Amino acid sequence: MLPSLFGILGAAAATAWAYGCPVANTSILANNGTPVGKEEVHNGYNIYITKPQGNATAAVLYLTDVFGIQLAQNKLLADSFARAGFLTVAPDMFNGTPAPGDINVPGFNTTTFLDRHGPAQTDPIVAAGLAYIRSLGIARIGATGYCYGGRYAFRAGGNLTSAGGKANTPGTQAVFAAHPSMLTDAEISAIQGPASVAAAETDAMMPAARRTQITSLLQASGKEYSFAVYGGTHHGFGVRVNETDPRQRFAKEEAFLQAVRWFSVWL
Repeated sequence: MLPSLFGILGAAAATAWAYGCPVANTSILANNGTPVGKEEVHNGYNIYITKPQGNATAAVLYLTDVFGIQLAQNKLLADSFARAGFLTVAPDMFNGTPAPGDINVPGFNTTTFLDRHGPAQTDPIVAAGLAYIRSLGIARIGATGYCYGGRYAFRAGGNLTSAGGKANTPGTQAVFAAHPSMLTDAEISAIQGPASVAAAETDAMMPAARRTQITSLLQASGKEYSFAVYGGTHHGFGVRVNETDPRQRFAKEEAFLQAVRWFSVWL
């Protein structure tokens, strides 16, 4: 039986989705695929760039989990956004030193790692990715973030800097975040455009009470929003799942389509 799915939709978002489903034939690339994008250095940072067929009129800034663009699943998910028609740019959030694939390995301290990669270190990397997209003449940009990157997708959508003020360039026009971690109330309230969240049923970083708080903040923002919880899932399901488990595979694919539909309407 497929996992349960419930969503809390802002009225405007529900109306917009009624326009149709522009991504009916879009699918997510499997974990065993081969990435098709390229890594290039722009504005002083390494960036994974993957392009759609034809000319792109909108772009997705893909902000990774702690495993960075070095994780094959992150590149393949970025490629999937490109297949859906978006120029997709994923900056190397950790300058070549992401967390190990197993964060429980001896010698790795998650708290220390996150302290070394806070807003002061990460905001400039996100800004470099945005600057590269804009240098191509693309003005309509959505930020998608996973786990660690979910927080920075909201920061990009709220046009926040590490100092808590406003940047000199506009933020992204829409935000999607899957199981975001360390997301603050102020970062949620600062969004300047539509925001959508995909949450795991079991997530110590976003328990049920926190999901309720985030939904209330999104509603209070006055912007279009959606919030979906995927049954039978744990933190990280938007990127890494056991693809032999139909429940997990469904949740990952559905969260991806949630993001693509969101951007297709709001960009």
